[in-house]
Amino acid sequence: MSAPPVTRSSTSQSAASASAASSRHLEIQPVEFENCFSKKPFLIQHNLCTHPLFSMERILELSRRLPESCIEYNAGNLPVSIDPALTPRNGLSVEETIRRIEECRSWMVLKYVENDPEYAQLLNECLEEIRPYSEPIAPGMMQPQAFVFVSSPGSVTPFHIDPEHNFLLQIRGSKEVRMLDGTDSNIVSEEDLEGFYSDRGRNLKLKKSAEETGWTYQLQSGQGLHFPVTFPHWVRNGNSVSISFSITFRTPDLDRRRALYQANANLRARGWKPWPVGKNSLRDSLIYTGFRLQRKLGQILHKPEKHACSDRKCGM
Repeated sequence: MSAPPVTRSSTSQSAASASAASSRHLEIQPVEFENCFSKKPFLIQHNLCTHPLFSMERILELSRRLPESCIEYNAGNLPVSIDPALTPRNGLSVEETIRRIEECRSWMVLKYVENDPEYAQLLNECLEEIRPYSEPIAPGMMQPQAFVFVSSPGSVTPFHIDPEHNFLLQIRGSKEVRMLDGTDSNIVSEEDLEGFYSDRGRNLKLKKSAEETGWTYQLQSGQGLHFPVTFPHWVRNGNSVSISFSITFRTPDLDRRRALYQANANLRARGWKPWPVGKNSLRDSLIYTGFRLQRKLGQILHKPEKHACSDRKCGM
């Protein structure tokens, strides 16, 4: 029996599906996403390695458009654990650092690059591909932000935590990523989180007992890695220049989390020993309700509220 003729409408639908697939930036495994998102790291694939926004000349142009406060850079030959105040500068300008990145042993991040319309469009396109998978797990995607990392061969990003849902997309070169379980209080204590959410720094001290735990990823160009919120990690670049694109977003539950840890930090500063966040849901709800009322009152009285992203010190 001969196959039935293909109608014009089905041909159009097939072409549309193929076109949509070819225009996607990310390749996500739905079951793995559902099982792992916000619980443990997992890999995805992406198609951005040849995207023009990640050429060195375009990154250099981006650096000229961003305010100085949105560019952080320093010497890259660092130990895994270091006090941020002791991180050495590299003695070069931003432009020199980018142009000489292959030999200047430096690490650089261009922060909040969504302020550039082209990077904003790319960020939003990527997050729209993530949204259908993340919404059933952590609804309310908001505050999209993006970061471009440019690093010399062998440079190190010290042990630290970050406050948002994050996918790091490796564009050029490679990175070894070591990530530890952020839900283990022996690795990240309540006091660590209270300090972090109270803007006392992102870097952590790596305990000897934790050095061999967690996950190790050899992240190659074309791969992306999910970092659950406040899962501590450090990164060592491979033997060539590395360019990475970090796409991040917040959800309302993270706003609540930050408020609860700030409240506990205030109680601890007054000599109390507060219950860990999550131990008593009623107590957490009451504290968060009070926080929201206080914030709303501040808005009514026209008091400037601290930017919700102030806990992002940009480390990847």
